[in-house]
Amino acid sequence: MTLRWLDHDELARRLAGDGGANASKIVENLTAQGLSLAVSESLTGGLLSDAIVQVPGASATYRGAIVAYATTMKSALLGVPDELLAERGAVDPDVADAMARGTRRAFAADVALATTGVAGPAEQDGQPVGRVFIGLAAINSAVWGMTFDSGLLAPHQERGHSERAAIRRCTVLVALSLLLDDLGSVSN
Repeated sequence: MTLRWLDHDELARRLAGDGGANASKIVENLTAQGLSLAVSESLTGGLLSDAIVQVPGASATYRGAIVAYATTMKSALLGVPDELLAERGAVDPDVADAMARGTRRAFAADVALATTGVAGPAEQDGQPVGRVFIGLAAINSAVWGMTFDSGLLAPHQERGHSERAAIRRCTVLVALSLLLDDLGSVSN
């Protein structure tokens, strides 16, 4: 597993994108390549899946989602090792990786994306509010780590979102952007 930290500038660039357009491009790209997609979500609680199924024609490529919000469900449904969860907690790059791999197996999908992190209001497992890990299991597997700070969240809070909601929404936007980039690298 490769862990790549996204800095403030890269997060800002990815948050400036259009999540709906990215979701449409993802569905188009997957369909054109004959690939299937599945997701597992913790902190995003179904928002990532919702962004994908909003796209007309998503059923041609989208297999489904598992919302494993409780730590025990990450093990029971996705096969995340109990020892890993006990040692490091649910907010960890190796957990994101295991979630993505478990999702890929569970749905027999070509591509799987997973989200785990801390939306607040308090830290979890020693991780600060805003810490997020996104896992990808596909031809190219990776995990991205990031911390959303108040400067990144402020524009999303101005739209009526609480900090917690902004972290969850920003995670979806970044996840879609990362997946789109990865699919582009596979098709080129």
